[in-house]
Amino acid sequence: MASQTNTHIHTGQYGERAAAEYLTKQGYTLLHKNYRYRRAEVDIIARKNRMLVFVEVKTRSTDGYGYPEEAVNYKKERMLLKAADQFIHATKWEHEVRFDIISITLHKPVTIHHIEDAFH
Repeated sequence: MASQTNTHIHTGQYGERAAAEYLTKQGYTLLHKNYRYRRAEVDIIARKNRMLVFVEVKTRSTDGYGYPEEAVNYKKERMLLKAADQFIHATKWEHEVRFDIISITLHKPVTIHHIEDAFH
């Protein structure tokens, strides 16, 4: 019997793979997965044309406890911004930047909701 922690980890990993596949099909080029800076982590960093996109992926097995994107709070946003600042500085990126959330619910049918420009 799988532990609740293992199930949670597998759900998250499945969601990140699904989000990466979705972004690729939408014409994005994936640059990094699970980019870490100190305690912050960006699930996916992608590029489309001259836009650099930092993506937070949230996956839930059902929406019974709320929608996945509702789990992205102010603290998480601040952590993502810190990691993004570091990445932008390290790569000397000089074009547009956007922060997106991809919300995935696994109940049948699986739903993927891409929220562009979710926060600044």
